[in-house]
Amino acid sequence: MIRAACLLSFLVLFIHHLTAQSTLPMLSFEKDNNTTATYEETITFFETLAEISPMLKVEKHGNTDSGHPLHLAILAKGGTFDPVTARQQGKLVLFVNNAIHPGEPCGVDASMLLYRDIIQDQSLHSLLDKLVIVTIPFYNIGGGLNRGSYSRANQIGPEAHGFRGNAKNLDLNRDFIKCDSRNARTFNQLFTQWQPDVFIDNHTSNGADYTYTMTMIATQSDKLDPYLAKYLDGKLMPSLYENMDKAGWEMTPYVYVRNTPDEGIAGFLDLPRYASGYAALHNTISFIPETHMLKPYKDRVMSTYAFMKIMLERMNEDYNNIRKARANAQRNTQSKKQFDLNWEMDTSNPSTVTFKGYEAKYKKSEVSGLDRLYYDRNEPYEKEIPYFNKYKVSSSIEKPIAYIFPQAYQEILERLQWNGVEVKVLQEDISIPLEMYYIREYETVKSPYEAHYLHHSVQADKEEMEWTYHKGDLVVFVNQASNRYIVETLEPHAPDSYFAWNFFDGILMQKEYFSSYVFEDLAAEMLKQDPALKKALEAKRAEDEEFAKDARAQLNFIYRRSPYFEPTYQLYPVGRIVKPVDLPIK
Repeated sequence: MIRAACLLSFLVLFIHHLTAQSTLPMLSFEKDNNTTATYEETITFFETLAEISPMLKVEKHGNTDSGHPLHLAILAKGGTFDPVTARQQGKLVLFVNNAIHPGEPCGVDASMLLYRDIIQDQSLHSLLDKLVIVTIPFYNIGGGLNRGSYSRANQIGPEAHGFRGNAKNLDLNRDFIKCDSRNARTFNQLFTQWQPDVFIDNHTSNGADYTYTMTMIATQSDKLDPYLAKYLDGKLMPSLYENMDKAGWEMTPYVYVRNTPDEGIAGFLDLPRYASGYAALHNTISFIPETHMLKPYKDRVMSTYAFMKIMLERMNEDYNNIRKARANAQRNTQSKKQFDLNWEMDTSNPSTVTFKGYEAKYKKSEVSGLDRLYYDRNEPYEKEIPYFNKYKVSSSIEKPIAYIFPQAYQEILERLQWNGVEVKVLQEDISIPLEMYYIREYETVKSPYEAHYLHHSVQADKEEMEWTYHKGDLVVFVNQASNRYIVETLEPHAPDSYFAWNFFDGILMQKEYFSSYVFEDLAAEMLKQDPALKKALEAKRAEDEEFAKDARAQLNFIYRRSPYFEPTYQLYPVGRIVKPVDLPIK
């Protein structure tokens, strides 16, 4: 009787298993491989799959500019569906982001195929032995809903696809620091909660023609923590290239060219505004797979699938190396004193890479009658080309003990907190000695860049002074695992600092001025009382003919050196505490 009951139970479970397998959802891509799933189809697919399999949980988080929540598809063994449990169990985390540019949807379909295959094929369950996969199935929802067939003139297929801009017409792959979109605000918080070991942001390229279906941007290793860079360059990247080749998807570095590939390709400087640069601030190794826009959509999807599957295999294989490298990087970030802010390409000693391309030629344009570039697919080549993938530090900074800034800048507080930065609050007014910057020179782009007039080439004078901060103002100690995020956003010289992104533009406009006829008498008296000021004015008049003819300019010369001139003009309000001081903080 007991044996019969056990047999019956087994048969019930077996029949349920077969039924579940037969009801696994299908993709539009499988019916027509020049088709990509819509946003609604993508979410329905994952939710249906989660109903069938206990290995998958689909969550809704926050909001996006489209009004829809951001979904998270978590694939794990044993119900490890939250970041705290994953860390307690020592699991690595692979974080995948799809459709940041919905016209580049390879990752959407590839992730659906990969999730379903892992759930369906028991031999693939071991891929989850040491890790959790966390995927945003469709990040740029607004762009996905703006679906059509003509926004990607340089791309072959799929037949219909989304648009690059989101619901606010923002490029979300420029928004990771400034967080103008609700998408990015939610993403920042999810990324910080999960603290992934490896991040993949799936894309499709534009540019030259060549033989490869898959090209790759990896985190710029010269910008990455040395412990992670050593593992990335020495072990992980060679393995990924080798295994993709074995899988039939030979890769090359992203074809970032000035003219044509045979003249050489360059490594991409992934600033924190971009996905991989943002991930580097969190000591996460990241990859931007860029499939080639002129290859069949089916091949683009399947090469993306292969790359993600191989990454899972490598993460299991290299489990100890990855954990050790990240742990060392986190400790190093928390304790080191010097932080790099800017980099520039080192063109003095390029390496070489074997490249399989097509001859670049020129012929008369049928449109203009002038010479036009084309790539002759009847003349493929394989040759060594220059590879400029080394960057050198162009500026760095010694970290302070802490930064302190006024509570008025709540948008700064929010972004720091979204990224795991611990912020303290002053409990009373205090005047303390510190270092402050006066912004002396900067350049600004001439037309809007992603809804901002981005500043660059910032020059600032550092001055020691005593400054008063008030109860409720904010203190950030630079002794945290998030130190790199702190420094690269709060130092105004950094290319993606909050200053660069216009969060402090209020300081760049003078608020008080003078009436010439009123200030004349004050200025005359000041010159009588201050011989050095009078001498400086005379010297300026002697060396500058136009100045000597301009009465208002001469008054302004005196005004700017008088006690009436506002001390906060161009004063960056984030102070650097560089000497130990007792702070009344909570």
